Amino acid sequence: MQKAHSPPEAREDGYLRQQTRSGWISLLGPLEVRIQTERCYRGIWHCIQETYRTEKVLGFYKGVSASVFTVSLISSVSFGTYRNFLRNICKLRYGTVDAKPSKLDIFLAGSATGAVRVMLMTPSEVAKVRMQTQKQPHPSVASPQPISKPKYQGSLHCLKVIAKEEGFGGLYKGCSALLCRDCSSSAVYFLTYSVLCDWLTPVGKNKPGFLAVLLSGGFAGVLAWGLATPMDVIKSRMQTDELGHQKYKGLVHCVRESVRKEGVKVLFKGLGLNCIRAFPVNMVVFVTYEAVLRFTDHLMNEK
Repeated sequence: MQKAHSPPEAREDGYLRQQTRSGWISLLGPLEVRIQTERCYRGIWHCIQETYRTEKVLGFYKGVSASVFTVSLISSVSFGTYRNFLRNICKLRYGTVDAKPSKLDIFLAGSATGAVRVMLMTPSEVAKVRMQTQKQPHPSVASPQPISKPKYQGSLHCLKVIAKEEGFGGLYKGCSALLCRDCSSSAVYFLTYSVLCDWLTPVGKNKPGFLAVLLSGGFAGVLAWGLATPMDVIKSRMQTDELGHQKYKGLVHCVRESVRKEGVKVLFKGLGLNCIRAFPVNMVVFVTYEAVLRFTDHLMNEK
């Protein structure tokens, strides 16, 4: 039977896809986190101006090492986990792993993948958020007063300090919000890509064309991040809470306090930035994935 257009297995393309994506993430990541956690910015452009004015170019690359070191591993595991869940679901429901999965099957496999991602990525997310919200003026714009040494001197140092001061639980701060974000958005991500690929693929063909992959990947990313943004805001705010300066008691308290002080619109801070980033990034993700996958399939068929 013809399979749905969903990533069939995790191969070495995980590294290629994520290294391509990391350049976008590193530049826009600090802007997104600062807009979501601080009230002093009037919008994306104001955040860019203030970040450059006080910290110059290096301000846009804070926390990048936390992403670079983990993003390839997490992506490869995510696509592999998704495929394994999908195959097992098909085997249980239809008796064979080669059966065409239903939309519900894809949704469930995507949601389970999101849960696995959270277990792996939460510590690096905490380190990334702490590094990106840590302000360190550039020497060229600093005042005559001595500049204090930053609390976190790098992503690994940040993790060590958090573990020492806040214990193991500190490394998984915001995990509840991250679960809500990734389980739902991952399900929508994979389902949207599969549905759009099926819709855009001409009858008689079993693989989507280049344009179909571009559009499906881009729109899948936008829809997933549109759904994920409210919990992404809450996740970032919970993860900025340091020992001795805690403002939130948990997920529900963070949502309630944020909405009470800033209105419902606070849950959509960074939405525009997420969508601007999501479309081109996920076009590249899936185009690269499909290209590498077809190349490796070609090599295997020749043997």
